[in-house]
Amino acid sequence: PALPIKGPHLLHSLSASLNPPYTVNQSGEGANPLPFAERKQKVSPERASIFLSSPPPSTASGSHSMFRLEKMVAVDHCILGTFFASLFAFVLLGILRNKNRKKTAKEKKAFKPQSDIVQTSAQGECLLRDDSGTDVIIVGAGVAGAALAHTLGKEGRRVHVIERDLTQPDRIVGELLQPGGYLKLIELGLEDCVEEIDAQRVTGYAIFKDGKNTRLTYPLEKFHADVAGRSFHNGRFIQRMREKVTTMPNVRLEQGTVTSLLEENGSIKGVHYKTKGGQELRAYAPLTIVCDGCFSNLRRSLCNPKVDVPSCFVGLVLENVELPFPNHGHVILADPSPILFYPISSTEVRCLVDIPGQKLPSVANGEMTNHLKEKVAPQVPPELRDAFLSAVDKGNFRSMPNRSMPADPVPTPGAILLGDSFNMRHPLTGGGMTVALSDIVVLRDLLRPLRDLNDATFLSKYLESFYTLRKPVASTINTLAGALYSVFCASPDEARQEMRQACFDYLSLGGMLSTGPVALLSGLNPRPISLVLHFFAVAVYGVGRLLLPFPSPKGMWIGARLISSASSIIFPIIRAEGVRQMFFPATVPAVYRAPPVN
Repeated sequence: PALPIKGPHLLHSLSASLNPPYTVNQSGEGANPLPFAERKQKVSPERASIFLSSPPPSTASGSHSMFRLEKMVAVDHCILGTFFASLFAFVLLGILRNKNRKKTAKEKKAFKPQSDIVQTSAQGECLLRDDSGTDVIIVGAGVAGAALAHTLGKEGRRVHVIERDLTQPDRIVGELLQPGGYLKLIELGLEDCVEEIDAQRVTGYAIFKDGKNTRLTYPLEKFHADVAGRSFHNGRFIQRMREKVTTMPNVRLEQGTVTSLLEENGSIKGVHYKTKGGQELRAYAPLTIVCDGCFSNLRRSLCNPKVDVPSCFVGLVLENVELPFPNHGHVILADPSPILFYPISSTEVRCLVDIPGQKLPSVANGEMTNHLKEKVAPQVPPELRDAFLSAVDKGNFRSMPNRSMPADPVPTPGAILLGDSFNMRHPLTGGGMTVALSDIVVLRDLLRPLRDLNDATFLSKYLESFYTLRKPVASTINTLAGALYSVFCASPDEARQEMRQACFDYLSLGGMLSTGPVALLSGLNPRPISLVLHFFAVAVYGVGRLLLPFPSPKGMWIGARLISSASSIIFPIIRAEGVRQMFFPATVPAVYRAPPVN
């Protein structure tokens, strides 16, 4: 309602009660706004209270009462308006904060902010935290680690690779890549890594026994002309892959020694490692993949390692010599165990002499030289004998234990094993790199639909399917390697001798009886049931030879023992690989687990 009193009295009352940004001049009119400091000087609360407490000299008693009443009405209206304005602002602020909180929660669930935080422990240890700047940590940059880093980098993952030694390796194994492995190399986009390293094409095998030989050719008719096996210096091949890894902007390759996995509440959060300069660091990522090779010191927490060392390889390099069958691997069924020859460059041939057991003849006192000259050299094909003896005289011997270890994983949130740290087989068949590259293809396809890897428990359950999906290739090559080594070794047992001879004669028959086994050996036919059928076909063929033209009690007895011996060779390997996963993978529930919906 309009107030009847106008002029300086009402203006003075509003000034005193609300302290507005206006000064009051002597005429009772509002002046221009002033800064806060100047307002305080012009109209102070003390002056306003004194002014309002004293009635104007020309005002009557009734007017004085009316002035007080209208002053109170004006003050009440201001307080009421201020209350409702504050209440409205508070409600509006609450609504806005609630919306912002929901939006932030969704963003955190979809993607964690990247941050690189360096902390220092109480002991002065520098700890590198990289919780979201890295998606995957890979321990080791050998064949498996380097190939995996390049593959995940191509998929857009942020990868941190930690390798103990980035200089070129010098190994005597990992030098033969089967055609099946070469196809996986093409699938991963790494086929150019066998170029410019003087790699040699390998198109099959030649097997020698007691002066006879037979040649087995890979069944490559259905493939492109470039598809074949490749043999090379292992170190050159690895360095080529590492070079490709360093070209990827989202992959970091660092030299360092991983000493332990970082575990928290049963989940692996990253690794503790020492840099080349000796600095102790910690790296964090949602997924850690351990590829640190056959001598892994990290596998014990991620699997149940049952490592067997049936023999050792002694390696030599033969120079400027032609193999009896160019572009073929050569297997000599010697006594007591096989000898291998295969090209690793245009001028070099690798020789691997298998010596059963873990104890090697001493090199220092000349036992190794005598063993190679007196026992091994007479069994080497004449075309290679002089070059072999020349290499022995040079004395540049390299040795390597031949390890086999079936895959027996312990699913652990945040970590997974790959390569020789996870699964090994006897290197007689040269299948290790083929299995590793095949595993990488399987793992890549499983991880491809996943945008976020931070749910470690769910990811671990989802990746359990990896252990079954890898079985067709891995179990076929693993079983064949173990079985062939047992069959190819000499034995005083007459039944085992018959099995060895039957295997050589079976492969010499040609046709599907030779192409079938070599397709299994090359990784081109990853079917475990085909392996078992061919293996027992060899045993039955051996029994048939014993019973023809007329069965005899001795022949029947040896035949029965031959079947028993064949069973004792292959069934333990199959059991270790897992019968259900190997032959009935469709019955494993983990195969049907869908990827998490992001």
